[in-house]
Amino acid sequence: MKTIQRTKIVDLLALTTYGCEVNVKGWVRTRRGSKQVAFVALNDGSTIKNVQIVIDLDKIDEELVKKISTGTCLSVNGTLVESIGGGQSVEVQATEIEILGECDNTYPLQKKGQTMEFMRSVAHLRPRTNTFGAIFRIRHNMAYAIHKFFHDRGFYYFHTPIITASDCEGAGQMFQVTTMNLYDLKKDEQGSIKYDDDFFGKQASLTVSGQLEGELAATALGAIYTFGPTFRAENSNTPRHLAEFWMIEPEVAFNDIVDNMNLAEEFIKYCVSWALDNCMDDIKFLNDMIDKELIERLRSIVNTEFVRLKYTEGIEILEKAVADGHKFEFPVYWGVDLASEHERYLVEHHFKRPVILTDYPKEIKAFYMKQNEDGKTVRAMDVLFPKIGEIIGGSEREADYNKLLTRIEELGIPMKDMWWYLDTRRYGSCPHSGFGLGFERLLLFVTGMSNIRDVIPFPRTPNNAEF
Repeated sequence: MKTIQRTKIVDLLALTTYGCEVNVKGWVRTRRGSKQVAFVALNDGSTIKNVQIVIDLDKIDEELVKKISTGTCLSVNGTLVESIGGGQSVEVQATEIEILGECDNTYPLQKKGQTMEFMRSVAHLRPRTNTFGAIFRIRHNMAYAIHKFFHDRGFYYFHTPIITASDCEGAGQMFQVTTMNLYDLKKDEQGSIKYDDDFFGKQASLTVSGQLEGELAATALGAIYTFGPTFRAENSNTPRHLAEFWMIEPEVAFNDIVDNMNLAEEFIKYCVSWALDNCMDDIKFLNDMIDKELIERLRSIVNTEFVRLKYTEGIEILEKAVADGHKFEFPVYWGVDLASEHERYLVEHHFKRPVILTDYPKEIKAFYMKQNEDGKTVRAMDVLFPKIGEIIGGSEREADYNKLLTRIEELGIPMKDMWWYLDTRRYGSCPHSGFGLGFERLLLFVTGMSNIRDVIPFPRTPNNAEF
C-alpha cells in the first residue's frame, strides 16, 4: 500500500483541495452498497462526523470488501472529491484499502440502537459510539477550559493527597487503604484493629476532598485550585452519585462569601461558554439525539444572572408552594437539608434560572464554615442548576482560631487530626473562601445526559468495578 501521510477526519472534512491523494484511518460505522459500489462511513474519533469512503468494486478486491463490517479498522488511500450527497462536503474515492483490524458479527455495537444500560456493560467499547465519542470529547474540552480559566486568572494548580492518613472519622464513607492481610488482622485488647504494622502505621483512606489541604496552599500562594479524583464509599445507587469522581476546588485568600459567589458564577458560565464555542458539533448531536432543549438551556445559563437567595427565604418559598398544593416527597421546614426536588423547584419552577442559596443553618453544614452574627447560620453557598440540583457547594471559611476550635470541640472531632489545620488560624490567619464542583455534575449539565455513569469512562458504583 502506498505511503501517504494520514489526515485526521476532522481536518479532511475542511479541505477543498479536490483531486489530491489522501490517507484516512479509522473504524467502520456502517457499510452499504450495490454490486458495483460500496459506501463505508469511517470515523476516527476526531469528530462526531464520519467521512464517506466510496469503493468501486471494479477497482478494489471484492473478497477484501466482504471482510469490511461495522467495527472493522481500515487504512484507506484515495482521492478527495466533492460530495454530491447531503450531509458532507467531501468524500474519498478509494484507490487502496488495508484492513488493520478485522471485526466479526459478534461486535456488540451494531447499527441498531442500544440502551444506555447495555452500553455500561460494554464500557470498554462504548467510546466508539457517536454518543460517547461526543461526551468524551466534551469531557476533554471541559477539563482544558477549567485549567485555562484558573491559569488566566493567576491561580496555581495545587496537588493535594489522594491518600489521607488521619484517623478518618466518618470512615463509613471512606475507602480504606491498607497492605495488611485482611484474613489475619491483629487486634488490641479492646478488639480494635492495630495498624502499627500497616504501610503508614495508622489507618489511611482515599480522600473525599482536597479542600483542607487546599486552604493551607491558599494561605501561602493566594489563589489555588485542585482538580483530581475523589472517593465516597456511599452506598448510593442513584443517577447522581459515583464512588469515584473528579472534583475542582478553588480556594482564595482574602475572598469573602460575595467574592466566592461571583467566582462560582463566572467560572461556570466560562465553562458552558467554552463548550458552546468549541464543542458545537458534539453538543448539536446530543441536542438532536438525547435532549432537545440542551442548546437552549446552555445558552440561557450564559446570558442569565444567577439569583442570590438566603436559605431562610428559600424555605419560605417552598413552604408557600406546599401550602398552595405542591407535593414534595420530602418534608420542608427550617433546618432541613434540602433535597434535589426542593432545589430543582426553586430553579425550574419559581425563578426559572440558576440560584445561589446562602446562609444555611450551621447544624447541617461543615465545621469549617464561617458563622454569621445570628449564631444560627453560616456563610455557606450552593449553586443550584436546572435538571441537576446542586452543582457547586462552598463557603467562606472560619478564620477565627477560637471559633473554629470551639466548633471542632462541639462536634467531637479528634484534635490529633486537626492540629495542622488549626495552625493556619494560629499563624497569620486570613479571610478565605472556596468551593467544590463535581466535574461529572458539570458534564451532566453540558451534555444533557441523565445518568452520571454515562459521563465518566469507567464508572465506579456499588457492586461495580468493571474494566
